[in-house]
Amino acid sequence: MLTIGIAVDHGGFELGRIVADVLRSDRYSLTDFGAYSFDQGDDYPDFVIPLALALARGEVDRGIAVCGSGVGACIAANKVPGVRAALIHDTFSAHQGVEDDNMNVICLGGRVVGAALAVEIIRAFLGARFSGAERHMRRVSKVAALERATVSG
Repeated sequence: MLTIGIAVDHGGFELGRIVADVLRSDRYSLTDFGAYSFDQGDDYPDFVIPLALALARGEVDRGIAVCGSGVGACIAANKVPGVRAALIHDTFSAHQGVEDDNMNVICLGGRVVGAALAVEIIRAFLGARFSGAERHMRRVSKVAALERATVSG
């Protein structure tokens, strides 16, 4: 069973609580990086960066980040080497991003996607596996090489 990390800010707080409850009922091991209470003045990096770092260290297998639009969470998560996050609003991209691009963090907009669709998207994301096809390995390796060059740079 996958260990899932979840991080939300005020804009994703309501959707994040719903998603967390569904993941627990689906029997996923869940690590919650907050926010733990609604605070209109909180900042998504305070929750998303710890999630992304935990993913990069192998402490969680996949991540879910929810802010108002999903954009800020996606930008923040992708600053951490080893994280491949994408803003997703449909089930096809949710599984295809894993199968072809080895996506490991899904970002959602709490003010954009309704709860029922968010659950479908997340289940598609969590049910998908990286194909390992040569062309996909080659592409992911090119991205990882850029990441290493930028970090050491």
